[in-house]
Amino acid sequence: MLDNSILAVALPTIGRDLHASTTGLQWVTGAYSVAFGGLMLLFGAVADRIGRRRVMLVGLVLLAVASAATAFVDSTGELIAVRVLMGVAAAMTTPGSMALAFRLFAAEDLRVRALTVISTAGLVGLAVGPTVGGFVLVVAPWQVLLLANVPIAILALVGIATGVAADQRSDLRPDPVDVTGALLGTAAMVGVLLTPTVVVESGSASREALVAVAATVAAVIGFGIRVSTARHPVLDLRTVALPLVASGLAYKAASGLAVAGLSYLVTLQLQFAWGWPPALAAIGTLPQVVVLLAGGRFVGPVVQRLGLGRAAWVSAAAVVSGLAVFGALSRFGYGWVVVALVLVAAGMRVVGAVAGTSVLTGLPADRTGVGAALVDTASELASGVGVAVTGTVVAALVAGSITTTHWSPARLDAFQGALTVSGLSLALVAALLVVVGLVRARSAPVRPRSTPARPVPAADQESTHV
Repeated sequence: MLDNSILAVALPTIGRDLHASTTGLQWVTGAYSVAFGGLMLLFGAVADRIGRRRVMLVGLVLLAVASAATAFVDSTGELIAVRVLMGVAAAMTTPGSMALAFRLFAAEDLRVRALTVISTAGLVGLAVGPTVGGFVLVVAPWQVLLLANVPIAILALVGIATGVAADQRSDLRPDPVDVTGALLGTAAMVGVLLTPTVVVESGSASREALVAVAATVAAVIGFGIRVSTARHPVLDLRTVALPLVASGLAYKAASGLAVAGLSYLVTLQLQFAWGWPPALAAIGTLPQVVVLLAGGRFVGPVVQRLGLGRAAWVSAAAVVSGLAVFGALSRFGYGWVVVALVLVAAGMRVVGAVAGTSVLTGLPADRTGVGAALVDTASELASGVGVAVTGTVVAALVAGSITTTHWSPARLDAFQGALTVSGLSLALVAALLVVVGLVRARSAPVRPRSTPARPVPAADQESTHV
């Protein structure tokens, strides 16, 4: 979360320093989400078979190395390559944490509290990133923002190596990993995100656009066939279709789409459309920081009062509303930007915990690891879509690179119009996802709000004593 958010405020500076195109700047952010979301299921499956601790340690080493490589970057392509490696590292380190917390508790209220703690850790990174990044850019080059991941990765590496027990062989799955299915899924997701940009830049009738569309369609069809016919598919479609699982994933995707889209749009609005320097833009995001950090204590009471299902769709609707407010009204002043930031932050604070709880509650007990990977995959894919849609719309409606210093009144008006179209388009897609989540949740069987606590099995206590 810190890795993505701390970079957002630096995008204009990076664009000018590396002479990046609008599309190149988009993929500095989007490449991370594509690699992270595309490989999450693969590394989740690998971790189930060779050990979560082992995969996490390798991922943290890769994160430290890739972050350190930022010091030697001098082109947009090199930075995108570094971001891809960091996304791979994130996909290796994430699976398992949510499933582990869920496994330790049987009562619904305790599960929500546990997942709230995990959500808080990520949201702290999301919240402080833009503010800290803006102030750092005043006194240091932008590369410092990504180099900051090196000591964080080393700290996590030492903590896991010394404080987390190795996985028990009896807890690992014996069946093989569906590598073919995972690679086809990754190719399909990359194609879906990349094709709109290729079509806008090259023209819908160009050879590049036709090849991109054909390759994407082939990857999507291939992935569908693979997961329908494989003996041990990387993704069981019957699992995804379970009511609580489908609803939780839809809410999480709506939230991820809105948050990523709004973060990118606010950066463009404040620094490009209004000409704010990075430090002032960082101060401009403080309302979101305050709500994210102060809202944790209200998650439990909200869920207790509304119930898990209602809390999920109400919070997701708040996130969508914030994105709609930005798209429709942000051009009329900073006050509307504040309203959008507060609505999205407040909704995200709740949906981050309750959507994950819904997904894992709706799964059989032996599939919570896959469920945790699905939750993060839905969020990261939606984030990638949010950035891709925004970048594609801006590239289509604004001539030339947005990193140029020449802004005529006509060009500025076109840019503001592109931000409006992007915001409202993303709000519409997110709203449709919330409707899907609501419909699927209503088809779930009625269940009590909590179940009696059960003791943690001895094997779990041994492997998760910290």
